[in-house]
Amino acid sequence: MSSWLGGLGSGLGQSLGQVGGSLASLTGQISNFTKDMLMEGTEEVEADLPNARRKEVEAIHTILRSENERLKKLCADLEEKHEASELQIKQQSLNYRHQLQQKEVEISHLKARQIALQDQLLKLQSAAQSVNSGAGGVPATTASSSFGYGLSHHASGFHDDDMDFGDIISSQREINRLSNEVSRLESEVGHWRHIAQTSKAQGSDSADQSEICKLQNIIKELKQNRSQEIDNHQHEMSVLQNAHQQKLAEITRRHREELSDYEDRIEELENLLQQGGPGIAVTDHSKTQEMQKTVQVLQAEKVESTKKIEELENKIKDISKKLSSAENDRDVLRREQERLNVENRQILEECESLKLECSKLQPYSAKQSDTMTEKERIPQSLSVEEVFRLQQALSDAENEIKRLSNLNQDNNLAEDNLKLKMHVQILEKENSLLNQEKEELHMSLSKLNNEYEVVKSTAAKDVDLDSELCGLRRNLEAKEQELNQSITEKEILIAELEELDKQNQEATKHMILIKDQLSKQQNEGDNIISKLKKDLNDEKTRVHQLEDDKMNITRELDVQKEKLIQSELVLNDLHLSKQKLEDKVDDLVDQLNKSHTQNLSIQKENFELQEHIKQKEEELSRVRDELSQSLNQDSDSNFKDNLLKEREAEVRNLKQNLSEIERLNENLKKVAFDLKVENEKLNLACEDVKHQLEESLAGNSLIAVEKNAIVEALKLEKEQLEAELCQAEKRLLEEASKYEQTIEELSHARHSSTSALQLDHEHLIKLNQEKDFEITELKKNIEQMATDHKETKRILSSSLEEQKQLTQLVNEKESFIEKLKERSSELQEELNKYTQALRKNEILRQTIEEKDRSLGSMKEENSHLKEELERLREQQSRAAPVAEPKTLDSITELESEVNQLNVIKDNLEEEIKHHQKIIEDQNQSKIQLLQSLQEQKKEMDEFRYQHEQMNTTHTQLFLEKDEQIKNLQKTIEQIKTQLHEERSDVQTENSDIFQETKVRGLNIENGSEKHDLSKAETERLVKGIKERELEIKLLNEKNISLTKQIDQLSKDEVGKLTQIIQQKDLEIQALHARISSTSYPQDVVYLQQQLQAYAMEREQVLAVLSEKTRENSHLKTEYHKMMDIVAAKEAALNKLQDENKKLFTRFESSGQDMFRETIQNLSRIIREKDIEIDALSQKCQTLLTVLQASNSGNEVGGVNSNQFEELLQERDKLKQQVKKMEEWKQQVMTTVQNMQHESAQLQEELHQLQAQVLVDSSNSSKLQVDYTGLIRSYEQNETKLKNFGQELAQVQHSIGQLCNTKDLLLGKLDSISPQLSPEPSTASQTAESLRIIKSDVSSESSKQEIEELRRSLQEKDATIRTLQENNHRLSDSIAASSELERKEHEQIDSEIKLLKEKQESLQKSLKEKDLLIKAKSDQLLSLNENFTNKVNENELLRQAVTNLKERTLILEMDICKLKGENEKIIETSRGKETEYQALQETNMKFSMMLREKEFECHSLKEKALAFEQLLKEKEQGKTGELNQLLNAVKSMQEKTVMFQQERDQVMLALKQKQMENTAVQNEVQHLRDKELRLNQELERLRNHLLESEDSYTREALAAEDREAKLRKKVTILEEKLVSSSSAMENASHQANLQVESLQEQLNVVSKQRDETTLQLSLSQEQVKQYALSLSNLQMVLEHFQQEEKAMYSAELEKHKQLVAEWKKKAENLEGKLVSLQERLDEANAALDSASRLTEQLDLKEEQIEELKKQNELQQEMLDDVQKKLMNLVNSTEGKVDKVLMRNLFTGHFHTPKHQRHEVLRLMGSILGIKKEEMDQLLTEDQGGVARWMTGWLGGGSKSVPSTPLRPSQQSLLNSSFSELFVKFLETESHPSVPPPKLSVHDMKPLDSPGRRKLDTSTPESFKDTAESRAGRRTDVNPFLAPRSAAVPLINPAGLGPGGPGHLLLKPISDVLPTFTPLPVSPDNSAGVVLKDLLKQ
Repeated sequence: MSSWLGGLGSGLGQSLGQVGGSLASLTGQISNFTKDMLMEGTEEVEADLPNARRKEVEAIHTILRSENERLKKLCADLEEKHEASELQIKQQSLNYRHQLQQKEVEISHLKARQIALQDQLLKLQSAAQSVNSGAGGVPATTASSSFGYGLSHHASGFHDDDMDFGDIISSQREINRLSNEVSRLESEVGHWRHIAQTSKAQGSDSADQSEICKLQNIIKELKQNRSQEIDNHQHEMSVLQNAHQQKLAEITRRHREELSDYEDRIEELENLLQQGGPGIAVTDHSKTQEMQKTVQVLQAEKVESTKKIEELENKIKDISKKLSSAENDRDVLRREQERLNVENRQILEECESLKLECSKLQPYSAKQSDTMTEKERIPQSLSVEEVFRLQQALSDAENEIKRLSNLNQDNNLAEDNLKLKMHVQILEKENSLLNQEKEELHMSLSKLNNEYEVVKSTAAKDVDLDSELCGLRRNLEAKEQELNQSITEKEILIAELEELDKQNQEATKHMILIKDQLSKQQNEGDNIISKLKKDLNDEKTRVHQLEDDKMNITRELDVQKEKLIQSELVLNDLHLSKQKLEDKVDDLVDQLNKSHTQNLSIQKENFELQEHIKQKEEELSRVRDELSQSLNQDSDSNFKDNLLKEREAEVRNLKQNLSEIERLNENLKKVAFDLKVENEKLNLACEDVKHQLEESLAGNSLIAVEKNAIVEALKLEKEQLEAELCQAEKRLLEEASKYEQTIEELSHARHSSTSALQLDHEHLIKLNQEKDFEITELKKNIEQMATDHKETKRILSSSLEEQKQLTQLVNEKESFIEKLKERSSELQEELNKYTQALRKNEILRQTIEEKDRSLGSMKEENSHLKEELERLREQQSRAAPVAEPKTLDSITELESEVNQLNVIKDNLEEEIKHHQKIIEDQNQSKIQLLQSLQEQKKEMDEFRYQHEQMNTTHTQLFLEKDEQIKNLQKTIEQIKTQLHEERSDVQTENSDIFQETKVRGLNIENGSEKHDLSKAETERLVKGIKERELEIKLLNEKNISLTKQIDQLSKDEVGKLTQIIQQKDLEIQALHARISSTSYPQDVVYLQQQLQAYAMEREQVLAVLSEKTRENSHLKTEYHKMMDIVAAKEAALNKLQDENKKLFTRFESSGQDMFRETIQNLSRIIREKDIEIDALSQKCQTLLTVLQASNSGNEVGGVNSNQFEELLQERDKLKQQVKKMEEWKQQVMTTVQNMQHESAQLQEELHQLQAQVLVDSSNSSKLQVDYTGLIRSYEQNETKLKNFGQELAQVQHSIGQLCNTKDLLLGKLDSISPQLSPEPSTASQTAESLRIIKSDVSSESSKQEIEELRRSLQEKDATIRTLQENNHRLSDSIAASSELERKEHEQIDSEIKLLKEKQESLQKSLKEKDLLIKAKSDQLLSLNENFTNKVNENELLRQAVTNLKERTLILEMDICKLKGENEKIIETSRGKETEYQALQETNMKFSMMLREKEFECHSLKEKALAFEQLLKEKEQGKTGELNQLLNAVKSMQEKTVMFQQERDQVMLALKQKQMENTAVQNEVQHLRDKELRLNQELERLRNHLLESEDSYTREALAAEDREAKLRKKVTILEEKLVSSSSAMENASHQANLQVESLQEQLNVVSKQRDETTLQLSLSQEQVKQYALSLSNLQMVLEHFQQEEKAMYSAELEKHKQLVAEWKKKAENLEGKLVSLQERLDEANAALDSASRLTEQLDLKEEQIEELKKQNELQQEMLDDVQKKLMNLVNSTEGKVDKVLMRNLFTGHFHTPKHQRHEVLRLMGSILGIKKEEMDQLLTEDQGGVARWMTGWLGGGSKSVPSTPLRPSQQSLLNSSFSELFVKFLETESHPSVPPPKLSVHDMKPLDSPGRRKLDTSTPESFKDTAESRAGRRTDVNPFLAPRSAAVPLINPAGLGPGGPGHLLLKPISDVLPTFTPLPVSPDNSAGVVLKDLLKQ
């Protein structure tokens, strides 16, 4: 009881802690208590179920449990969602208020309890004043505990709140302080931002820098302060938290201890109260005093507790205040965070701007000196570091902001406040850091600005310095060049340099041109980019428009959300109604529990009846004892009378028992009837739920009907749109007529002047511009349409998704319905099983009671027998010794009987124990089953609630869908209207443009006669027209495709929706029918299976749909990817083509020539090297021979010294040449490398140029194509003009014919008139009248009149009169004729006008017909497509229906089979049960028979023993006694037999009666037990309810108020339901009517289509008729068609040409690839050959080195020889060769006079006379021979005089000995004849032409030799000295076979080719050298 009371108390506390579930928790507590009581009560019951059945029950139970768990999880999820929504709606303040109210209620209850306990204590004290006992401190404890009961729950309320009021107040103050600090910081931030902006605007000022420094210092100080404050604040908060937690812990501990004490005391008091009086008698005076003390203590504690409660209430108020303030602070802090984020962003932007400024300043700083750069590097690195720091700080700030946002979500205010304060401090720190960094950045900026100014000033100076430096450098270079020129004497190279400069200038000009072209291209690219930017801006504006649309959509969504919120409120109301229903169900459950308790009391009564029966049996046993006594004492008759009386009494008793049992049965029946009534109520509730379901389904059907109505409305709108289309077509016709009028006006204007044509032309241009604008607008509209189309697609996709959600919800609803049905069927089955189990339990109880009775009877018999034995013993002791054997026999018999009875007793006890165990097991199972039943009932209630929720959600969803459908309809209407407008616009534009082209054609034809229009304008117009036509066609196609897509989408989706709704309607109707039918429980299973199948199919369908959508999206993405790939491929192809072209051009231009030239040059170089090697070897050989000759021969003695000098000079020259060759080789290598680099650059430039050339060529080809097209159009226009000229000629001809006809008519009129009179008046009149008539006709008429006048002189007067009359008539007739002519002209003009009008009307009609045909064809196509789509959908639906039917049939078959199997199983189980019962009865009978037989056996054994004893006694000889004994035995045996028979009869009768009465008794006992238990429970519950009634009264009142409100709402809702149901019925009726009307409209539409086809045929016939009548128009049309065909054919040809060109290009590229590969192979081969050549060069160089070594050896030899020669010279000085002198002397005289001074010089050189002396001699003696002779003869020591040298021969003395000698011999052998020119010297050396002219005066032999030797020495590069200087390569013409045979004098040109050396200046580039090489 104590534990139960504690549980109830805790339950009460929890219920008071919660908001609205107090009653439910109490009922739960009561139900738990009833369960406990049932557990206690049902321990006595026993049952003997078979194991198989129990296992089945357990299996079912496990299945149910698993299902229950699953459903519980579902319910838990749903409840969590529900609670979440409720928690969002309800605020925390409500919880606090409720807690306060609950605490007040608890305090009032505790006070009431305390008062009651005090009253009881006073009573006990007054009663206990006179009594002394030892029950010491009980009342005190109880009194104290009575108060503690209330505080426990009070503490539990505040246990969760870990905050103290004082702490909250302090935290609030801190929050306020922090908010003030934040505001201050914000103001500071604004100030700094303003300063930053001003600093940005001003730039770099010193004031700003100082401010920045100040700011940085302030920021540092602020950061330090903030960090200190944060630390202090954290410390304070931690201290406060610790103190607060300690306080709370102490208070809660004390409170709990006090509560436990109080609860113990309350329990003790309650025990005392229950004990009542006995405890009072024992009390003492001392105890009363103690009680008084405890009361006082309690009162003191009460006062303290009230104070504490007041304090806690104050704290709660403070907490609530602080909560609100903390929430405000949170908002403030969030705002601060946002502001700080904004500030961080601004600082980042400032950093970026500073970075940009730094980057700008860097290039200026780079220009400064090294010191300046070093100075600048430091601030730059600092700025970069600062930027990095700023970024890190910003990232930290952002992370902390995220943390703050996460922390704000925590519940504990203290932690929140701490973290917020921390964050604020951190933010302050960061702000200070950022400000510092900002200041540093400002400092760096200022420094950089100063440096920038310095740099600017220095840059200006540097510019001057640079200019001066450049000048100095130039001077230096000039000086160096002059020095080089003076040293090397290379004046000729300057001219070459100038030429090269010119080439360079040309190249630079070419490069400048290329750059200009590139700049032009760049400008064009910039223009294109600007255009693209404009397009981007336009797209951005469109994006903004789309965003605005999106905003509108979001607003609509918000509206819908508000509607959703309203629907949620409605849902909450429904939930409340559902809670009411749940309360009703709980009441029903309570009633069921009461019935269970009543059943238990009835069982108790049954047990009492059993006890009564046992008492009766004991009385029977007593009667039997009396009977046995009377047998011993009295006769048989008395015994029988007594027996009869007793039997009658027993029968009366039994009858009384029977009547009592009948009464109990009647009570049980009443109880059962009550239970049935309750069940019927429950069934009614279920039916109500079903009705609600049906109503919801009906609502769904009505919604479907409304949707059908919407669809019909859409169709009507479509018809309206078609009507609008017709109107648009009419408008088109009107516009066409207007255009035709304009054409007429233009045809009139054709006759007007050229000025009018020009005006028309300008007007046309304006029109063209307008059309351009219109086209751009159309493009924009199309783009808008595309965006709208995308939006509609999105909306449709969203609607589809929502439909899917709807279908899912419907499926879930259906699954819930199935589950409910399954659970109802399972509950029914379980109920049946439980009833069967109860029956079996009752049968078992009956059997147990029978056994108990039999045991009781046996015990009674045993006691009777014992009494009889005792009596017999007494009789034996009293009787004589004769009677001893009889007593012994009887004793033995009785003992045996006693043993048997003991054995039977043991068996029975064992059986009883076994049965008790079975009963206990069954009781446990029964309790479990009851629990499961209750759980299932709860689940049923939950499912009902869920079902209601589902209904409400469905209704809401349907409403939302309706709204969405309406919105979609509106959007579709808008789109359709836009489409129709665009179509009409496009069609009008088409007609406009067509007519404009015609007008332009006419204008151009008219204008070309006078050649006023230029070709360029015509070309532009033609191009514009073509582009416009193409754009219009594209736009039309796009519009048509879009409209088709939209129509298809709308129709498909509407059709799908309607189909789904119809299916749902059919299913709902089927469900209605089944629910309404009587065979509902049977159909439940079938429906469940069907629903499962449908759900499966729906899921499959949904899966298929989702897969299709995924596939669609996947295909779209793949399509986009493919498009991107294709674009990338195209781009790659273009790139490859460009690269191929570049490669091709590169290889074409440079590759082959370069390779060939390099190979040729390398081969030439190798050949020249070989030649040089051969020449050197020959030289070596000649030197050797010379040496040998000098050693051997003494013939040349006088000349040896000069020869050796020359040889030495030649050796030096050779060394120099070798050095030069090495340098030249190095230069060649460097030049080759430079050439490679230059070639690469040139190739790149070539590629660029080739690309430009390609672009130019493509442009030129395009221009050519355009030009050809224009020429064609011009020719066509000329042909048209000619045609028009012919037509004009025809018209003029027709006018001439008309004039002729007019003249003829006038002639006829004149012929009709009579002859003229000769009078002047008449003649003048006739002359005036007949001016118009022709001369021929007048002459003829005059002749006739003269003849007539001659004849009729007599009749003058008459004729004069007649003539006057005739004159009058003629004048009239002439006037009439002129009027007729005018009329005819007017008629002709009117006819022409009519013809033109007819033409125009026919054109209009043709255009209209074409448009109509197009429109009709489009409509037909769309209708056909719709029809095919619908047919496909119908087929799909039919297939689905057939599949569903097949599945349903299969399921029905399965259900039938399962039903049959179930019935068979039930029949078999029933048969087995009957067999089992029959077997039990037979077992009972057999057991009775066995017992009787055993008894008989025992009696026979005893008799046998007695007989044996008698026989023994007879042997001893006691025959008399034996006879007596035998007689006694016989009498005893007869008595015993009689007794046994009577006993058996009585036993059988008893057993029969027992079998009859056990069932009734068991039921009665059960019912009595139940009644007793229920009464006990009721008493306990009444006590508890009396205690808790005070606490629940307020809640009950509130609940009643709520119930009243909810009932009102329920009534309102019911009214709404009724109205909605009626409205839905009306709507369904209307929908049916609308469907019929739609079908009729469809028929009408089909009729209209047929009519339109007929009209089309008629219009075609009319067209044919018009065509026949308008052949001229056809001609014009044919011309236009030909022009269009020509245009199209030209375009086609262009496309074909382009395709062919591309193919050719592809083939060319393939060919080029092949050729490139071949060239690559060739290049590889060339490289291989080049490598070989280099190897050969290396070999040659090695050979040269070897030869050099040989040379050195030979030079050493020469040195030795020279020494010897010097000795010889010294020895042979002064000697003169006579022969030589003779030859010279003779040669001098043989030579011509102008060349003799040269011979003299030669002789002087031989004789050793100096050059200066020779010159003096020559000047002294210029022509006198005598003087020369005297001088020569006189001065014997002097050398021979010689002729002066030419300037070309200045360096002759420096030339080689062999050359001098050869020249000498030449002069000797051929003195007069000059040698012929040689081919090698015909090629001009790189010499100035002036020098060449000077040399012409000298003989060519000298010239050639001089040139070949030393003419070029002055201007030759030192390392390019000529080989011919050493050895002459040319055979002189003078030398023949008779020449000298010396090796040195042998020519080389016969054997080897010559190589002329090249002069290369060191200043020249390597490229020039290579070019010269290539030229040679």
